[in-house]
Amino acid sequence: MDFTQLAMDVPPTAWTGRDDGADPAHRRWWQAVASPAAPSLDASEPGPAALIGFCSDAGVLRNHGRTGAATGPAAIRAALGTLAFHGSRAITDAGDIVVSADALEAGQARAGAALSTMLDAGQLTFVLGGGHETAFASYLGVAGTAAVANGARLGVLNLDAHFDLRDAPAPSSGTPFLQMARAEAAAGRELNYAVVGISEPNNTRALFDTAHDLDVKYLLDEDCSADRTQGFVDSFLETVDIVYLTIDLDVLPAATAPGVSAPAAYGVPLPVIAAVCRQVAASGKLFHFDVAELNPAFDIDNRTAKVAARLIDTLLR
Repeated sequence: MDFTQLAMDVPPTAWTGRDDGADPAHRRWWQAVASPAAPSLDASEPGPAALIGFCSDAGVLRNHGRTGAATGPAAIRAALGTLAFHGSRAITDAGDIVVSADALEAGQARAGAALSTMLDAGQLTFVLGGGHETAFASYLGVAGTAAVANGARLGVLNLDAHFDLRDAPAPSSGTPFLQMARAEAAAGRELNYAVVGISEPNNTRALFDTAHDLDVKYLLDEDCSADRTQGFVDSFLETVDIVYLTIDLDVLPAATAPGVSAPAAYGVPLPVIAAVCRQVAASGKLFHFDVAELNPAFDIDNRTAKVAARLIDTLLR
């Protein structure tokens, strides 16, 4: 598709990284994105993927968190660019949506419109956040597709320490899934929402009550053994045709992901989160995903950015 037709605020810029040579055996992500492979005509090969950056911490600010996530997309690109590229998928960077503090809703709508266009053109899309207000932008994109209009059963799987079901006067990084539930209800559907990694001490009783009212499926961080998490995700996948996967990096232990607005005192181990990513990708139902809440200002040795990059690489094998 012609990505220049999308209403991006910042056009894509050249990716950079270590250069070991131009032949496929030495290829790294920055080379794969800069010079995408030609789309394959073999149905067994993975289809093309495209990304946008959602440069926003307006929702984090409204949610009284530590701002800085607006610079997350650039940090993830830098960490991803230097990784070895072992895939065969064509990957394109479409650029960035930039959100000002007083224009969150408009930015989410613009990102959603771009994503719907990309998804309807056959791309597997992903978003580099941004605070977790990124999630509602992603939802608007997915919900606006022909697949959903034609009755595909959508499931939203959130890897997160928080429900983000806050009922607040204005949208924020703490409200996106309640916004989704209300939007789905207005469309005559029910939100199929599941969360891996909920921290009981970091979600109020009111949030648990809302989750129960909406029939949210969740797994507490303390219960996220490898086997139990796999079974939980398998059960969820059986109920859906397409999956929107959203990764809030604060689901991980603070030692693994220090560069977030709300570092986790407990968290879900990285091998468990990576296994969920492989499980969802292998299901053939992954439709769209995003990675949110990277705050480079609080990262240590780019640790969180590198984890985000590793998870994206896992999802796109």
